[in-house]
Formats: sequence, structure tokens, C-alpha cells
Amino acid sequence: MFRVRHGTSKGGGSNLTGEKIMKKPIENSGVVRDYQYELKDIKDPNLLRDQFPYSEVPKVTFSNRLVPFSLPEDFWITDTTFRDGQQARPPYTPEQIVRIFDMLHRLGGPKGIIRQSEFFLYSDKDKEAVQMCLDRGYEFPEVTGWIRAKKEDFQLVRDMGLKETGILTSCSDYHIFLKLKKTRKKALEGYLDVVRASLDAGIIPRCHLEDITRADFYGFVIPFVNELMRLSEESGIPIKVRACDTMGYGIPYPGAALPRGVGEMIYGLIHYGGVPSPLLEWHGHNDFHKVLVNASTAWLYGCAAANGTLLGFGERTGNPPIEGLIIEYMSLKGDRDGIDPTVITEIADYFQDELNYPIPPNYPFVGEEFNTTKAGIHADGVLKNEEIYNIFDTKSILNRPLGVTITDKSGVAGISYWVNTHFRQTGGRKIPKNHPGLVRIQKWVAEQYAAGRITAMSNEEILRQARKHLPEYFISDLDKLKAKALEIAQEIVEEAAATPEVRSMKPVKVEQVLQKLVNDNPFIQFCYVTDTEGIKVTKNITQLGDKAKYKIFSAKEDFSERPWYIGPMKDGATHVTDLYTSKTTNVLAITVSTPIFRKEEIVGILGVDIRFEDLIKSE
Repeated sequence: MFRVRHGTSKGGGSNLTGEKIMKKPIENSGVVRDYQYELKDIKDPNLLRDQFPYSEVPKVTFSNRLVPFSLPEDFWITDTTFRDGQQARPPYTPEQIVRIFDMLHRLGGPKGIIRQSEFFLYSDKDKEAVQMCLDRGYEFPEVTGWIRAKKEDFQLVRDMGLKETGILTSCSDYHIFLKLKKTRKKALEGYLDVVRASLDAGIIPRCHLEDITRADFYGFVIPFVNELMRLSEESGIPIKVRACDTMGYGIPYPGAALPRGVGEMIYGLIHYGGVPSPLLEWHGHNDFHKVLVNASTAWLYGCAAANGTLLGFGERTGNPPIEGLIIEYMSLKGDRDGIDPTVITEIADYFQDELNYPIPPNYPFVGEEFNTTKAGIHADGVLKNEEIYNIFDTKSILNRPLGVTITDKSGVAGISYWVNTHFRQTGGRKIPKNHPGLVRIQKWVAEQYAAGRITAMSNEEILRQARKHLPEYFISDLDKLKAKALEIAQEIVEEAAATPEVRSMKPVKVEQVLQKLVNDNPFIQFCYVTDTEGIKVTKNITQLGDKAKYKIFSAKEDFSERPWYIGPMKDGATHVTDLYTSKTTNVLAITVSTPIFRKEEIVGILGVDIRFEDLIKSE
């Protein structure tokens, strides 16, 4: 049973100086805890106003205590792209999650430098994504869960067959008193009950010590962790501890005082909390621009795992960017350890091109211009030897050639290099230097400088000229919109065609499905089903305002000569027409048609006419 020490002073006293409450060395998994600490229960919350005045910027204080570096021989990265990362952006689809998960697997390599990835488990889409990732069969990253501190949530973890889950265990008085409306003792009792439930279920609990950088370290955090390690000893099941710098208050400076000093905190969790390094994890936020250096500092002082997200996505200012942690790992380790850093560029391309996330051009390692020197004197040095101003061989390490800027000295050769690098044209796909479009761009650049310009051309300016003079190398915005629209429409139509009601080909049942399809998707203007002879077997299913317009189609309309009918009947696949102007509604439209199968036999064709502009707006 944990011991409680009741505080009497107003605010409870912080007890942050490392005062030992009870001298009693005890062992845990090979780690000797220097002392056991009692919980310091208090009546009023201690909000540490000496460091967090709220009306001013938080204060950095120093304890004048220096603890030694202790970089673990084995340290790694864990991922929260699909948990914390999804709290900062629209949710990923299960298909997008699997695609990103595949890239994390390749990036971390066979040694599992990206060791684990955590997931929500609450919605059907969450569960579908988890199952799809589990079906990949990868050893790394291991799929883990995240749940609230509620016993009933463990059923979610069991149902998915996961071995480990994160549990929210907030540890600052800000959370315990002001949010949970509990005392420290009640909060601790509740957390331990949930941890016991996890152990009873045979699931490894990972306790997320939320807001640890505003917590009473020796009055609550260490007593709590002591109890966790005791439960771990009794059960024989490892209990992990994640130190969560929820508000980004962590300080990497040597001698920085608790609760903000990262080095002092990690040292304390290991030596006073008794947490073995492999069970200790850091989770930071970037509110004060220290997210990556704090994670590295946690590693240096003995924390084995640094938690991050791709591109630093996370609530508010975000988490440690995994691509940054990967480079930091390689730097500290002096070895790639099986990491494939070129995947970082693939990830960046996927976020920009497929997920439509605009990465800032100067974002380290992934921005379009992160390795481009624009100052004229520096650009001159780059032309002589790229190593002068390139951070490392970005071409071989990240598959990102050194960027160049265009000036009046660039000539057609410089413009050719810019264009081919920008569009990643290599080998036989390179745009030749004598391409008339490149010559016209160079002429335009010369005219700008002849008119008195002295600064380098921006990427946006050259890109506009490339669109104008090299249109064949661009996918138009319309083409991208069409592709996205068709993907959405195809999924909707194929799902409807696969329902038992539509497969029955009984008009009343089919019409119920089609009417719901129209009601749920305002961009659909007309739905219909034909038999295998092309004869319409359903009533005109339309939007309410369009019903009168579609009276031109009879109950037994013959569509057997329409391409949208002929195509699916011929090859059994979904077909999509080109854009056309609907004669019925006079709007830009597309038709999506798909076969209706009963077992392996086509029994009909489902067709849907879609207002293209409305479909695009729905996204």
C-alpha cells in the first residue's frame, strides 16, 4: 500500500528539491531505487506559481545540481502519428493510415528504430485501421493502443488482440484538482486500480504521466511511479512510464530545476522512481520551440524511447517530428542502424501530393527549399562545391538533390537543373537543355534583371513560368480534382451495388437503397438500375427539386446503347464517363456505373449521375 504524507501549508509545498522522505533502498528489475517516496497529499493544489505565474512567461529556474549523461546503449523512437497526430488534422482514412504505416516500417528499418505506433480504438474506422496494420504482420512498428483511465476500455484492447496500451494518468495538480476535481490520493488510487485491471487482463500498461513538467515531482510523481514499479515486480509484467511534457514547458539546460528540467526529471525517474531505461519514454510538445532538443535530452539522460509524429503533427504546436528524431538518432548513434532515410522524402511527397498538406518550403529535411541557398554570395560557393553550404549529402541520404536559385547568371543550364530537380526528372525523363520552354524561361529571367532586379528569383516565380512554358510536365488542378472526385464516387457506387437489397434486383428493395444514396449525397442527381438487357427497372430516383426534369425517362427506358451500360457489361468493372453537360439539369456532370453481381454473375447495372461541382465542394 502506498504511504500518504499530508501537507498542511497553503498550496501544499512543492517538495521539488529531492528531499528524501523515507530512506529505504529497494530493487526493481535490476535497477536500485535510491529511496522510496511517500505521496504528499494536500488540501489545495500547488500550482507552482514561482515558475508558472501565468500573467508572465514561465520562469526558468536552476537547482545548481548537475546529473550525469547516461545515453542508453539501445534507444529508439515510438510513433503517435495516428493518435496525438490526428488531433491536429482531419482524421486519416484507414487506407491512408496503412500507407503511412508501411512507410514508417521502411523508415525505421529491420532493427525497429521506430519501435511502436499507437492508435485510437474507439470508432469503427479506428478499429479497421488497426486491423489492417496488424494484417501487415510487421514486427516493427508494433501496434499499441491508447485508452482513457477506465477499466471498461480494456475490452477494446483485448478485442483487437493488442499486447500494450497507453493509459491517461495525469499527474499535475492543474489536472488532478482543477480538471478531475480530485485529491492526489483519490487520483492515485484510481490510476492504480486501472493499472491493476490492465495487469489482470495480461496487457502491458503504459502510463502517460500527463503534464509532468508542472507536477510535484517528489510529492506525487515519484510516489506514483514507485507504486507502479512495485506492481510490476508483483505481477511480473513490465509497466511503462511515459513522461508527457503536455505544455512544452520542458527545459534541456543542464542544472534546470524540476519540474521543468528534462535531465533532472529523467535521472529522478530512473534513480528515485526505479524505472528501468527500456520502460521509460518521453513525449513532448513544441509550445516553446524546444520539442526536438528536449527529446534528444531525454535520450542523453537515460530515457530509451522518444515519442514523435510525422512532420511534428500534434495538438496545438505539435510533437517531436519523427524525421527530425531519425536524423538525431543517426547523429547520436553514428550509424544508420538499418534506417532508410530516403523514405523521409517519400513521406513528404505523400503528405503534399496525396493528403494536400502544404509543407512550409523552409521546413527542415522535407521542405522544398530546405537545402536551397538563396543568398548570391552563398550560391556562388555552392556552384564551386556544394559541400560548402549543404548540411550533408542530401542526395544520397534523403534522395533530395541540392537546390539552386535562379539568377541572371544561371543560364539555360541552371534553369534546366532547377526544373529537373523540382520535378524529380531523372535519366531518360530529364527535360533536355535545348527544350524551347527552358530557353523562353531563361529569356524571361534575363528581362527581369535587365529591368533592374538584383534579388534571386523565387521558386514560385520560376514555377509559374514553368507552368506556362512546360505545360506537358504538369498535372492540372482540374485533373487532380477529377481524380479525387472519381475516387469518392466510385467507392459510393460500388458499396451500394454490393448491398443485398440491390443484388436482389427487386425494384422496391433496390429503390430504398438508391433513395438513401440520394438523400445522403446531395451531389447525386439521378440513380437507376438496369437489367442485363439495359432496361431500367427502377423508378426515377432524384433529388426532390429535380423530379420534374426526369419525367422524360419512362419506367422501362432502354439504356442498352449507352457507353456507361456497355462498359460494365463487357468487362465487369466500374466505369466513369468524361465530364459532360447534363441535358436534363444543364450542369457539369459525370456518370459512374458498376455491375451488380449475384455470386459471379452480372444481374444488372447500377448507374449514378453526379453533379461534378457539388461533389468537389463536398470535399
